[in-house]
Amino acid sequence: SRITLWTGYFDQRATRKSGRRVPKSASVARPNLDQIALAARASGITKMRRDQDASHPMRPYSKEGRLIISTKDALESTESETKEQVLRVIGESLKNLETEDKDIKIKQPKRSSGRDGARKAKQRKSPSRRPSNQRKKKFGRK
Repeated sequence: SRITLWTGYFDQRATRKSGRRVPKSASVARPNLDQIALAARASGITKMRRDQDASHPMRPYSKEGRLIISTKDALESTESETKEQVLRVIGESLKNLETEDKDIKIKQPKRSSGRDGARKAKQRKSPSRRPSNQRKKKFGRK
């Protein structure tokens, strides 16, 4: 048997009524399928399959994707007894991965090099380019 994980289960912006299945402390804003797969792998789950173009029956307008995992593998690797506990473990792992990513981004200063760096150093706007037959319109002119 299999467990299906939809990205909406872990979306912090969603309410429980609209489909979030984990507490806000174990959810992230706008999760994608790759993040959930990484979190599942970090939780110890190895048997999984991604379905990128799938849409949840309650949300048919968005192709959010789903992750299909083996029930036996998920329960054994997360040491859980229910699907809800598995979801919570994966959600907490997802939250940890997100905070690690933020820490890495904060520590690494963004550097500009080459043409982009020179452009920022000048701090000058380039003139707007209009075709030669167009003039700048002023108030009151027809």
